[in-house]
Amino acid sequence: MTTAELLDVLANALLLAGAALALAAGIGLLRFPDVLSRMHAATKPQVLGLLLILAGAGIRLYGTVDSWTLLLVGAFQLVTAPVAAHLIGRASYRTRHIRRGTHLLLVDELARDIEAGDDR
Repeated sequence: MTTAELLDVLANALLLAGAALALAAGIGLLRFPDVLSRMHAATKPQVLGLLLILAGAGIRLYGTVDSWTLLLVGAFQLVTAPVAAHLIGRASYRTRHIRRGTHLLLVDELARDIEAGDDR
């Protein structure tokens, strides 16, 4: 095998793995029962899947200007996904859309802050 063929195989493997993780994230969004589980499915496998797809596309587009665009897309996704997940979790907590169980929230730091008057 030549180097170009090896890079094609690697790129295809990354694209397939990224697509599988994105599919798992989509299924998780549909199947998980509560907001916190769905938030996990919407951020972790989706971001990793996107990064794998971007890496596979970057290998295929080696040396072009489009590779910088892919790098920027990955960087913005890494920056915005945790912030979006935090905002979704905080909004769902405040609107009481989180299942309250003895095993789900072991430490509830936000409740202490709200009771203390630090309602940011």
